[in-house]
Amino acid sequence: MTTMANHLTALPSTTTVDEIVDVIHRDGGVIVEDFLDTPQLDELRAQLGPVLESTGYGEDEFFAGTQTRRAGGLFGRIDLMPQIALHPLYYGAAKKILQVPLSVWVGDDQIEITPDIQIGVTQAIEIHPGQGAQRLHRDDTSFLWRHPDYGREGRLQIMVAVSDFTAENGGTLVIPGSHRWDDQRGPKQAEAAPTVMRAGAALIWTGSTYHGGGNNSSEAPRTGLTMAFDLACLRQEENQYLSIPRDKLLDLSEEVQRLLGWGSGANLMGYVERGGQMIDAHVLLENGAVELPTAR
Repeated sequence: MTTMANHLTALPSTTTVDEIVDVIHRDGGVIVEDFLDTPQLDELRAQLGPVLESTGYGEDEFFAGTQTRRAGGLFGRIDLMPQIALHPLYYGAAKKILQVPLSVWVGDDQIEITPDIQIGVTQAIEIHPGQGAQRLHRDDTSFLWRHPDYGREGRLQIMVAVSDFTAENGGTLVIPGSHRWDDQRGPKQAEAAPTVMRAGAALIWTGSTYHGGGNNSSEAPRTGLTMAFDLACLRQEENQYLSIPRDKLLDLSEEVQRLLGWGSGANLMGYVERGGQMIDAHVLLENGAVELPTAR
């Protein structure tokens, strides 16, 4: 384990889920070295290259950038996405951090419900030279999350380094410990440290941690692939139902299909009615009873 002042801890890929969770609870995020092996990284680059080359620059000076390419719908475009989502360290950490049981009353019975998790957003981000630093933000702002009022996390996000991340090329800026701040305290650029990691490593952080893309003052793009696990009782930030072509979706495992939203949990979120019964939404895929988008 390596730790630098005002920087996130870096752990080897041989670490345990519990060690990752402990560091995230303490710092708001962690770097996992060698998250992808060399063949996986090569495959990812080969698949992602054409996607980004066909993607235009943004037009959002306020937030998303004008010298940055952002491509979504990645489960329909990148074959490696299920391996990233189901990576034992990321998937395991997401379940431990997000799936905290909740006790509720139903009539005279007090029962415990463990929330499901789902994939909320996917995006490949390529920051080109000349792109300034992004405004620091919390990703759970999408849910209008309140800190510390809600007393739990709504998101665990990952950024896989497709190229090396450095202080010069826009390595993600992170404020360690900011996940513990209330909503009255705003982030300062001077408090943020750049994520420095080799290609194949991954940054994992909570939705409550202030972060943002860095300033790219180098001569080459900085490329990363991000996705998030969210509580399944929250609306997905990226509409997964309209983002993934039918043939791609049906080729995915049932576990991944459910993580993309094609399922219902113990609290019945996302159910469909059939014959007067509230049933699991996955039945729509099993019997072909839903229209899905075609490849783009």
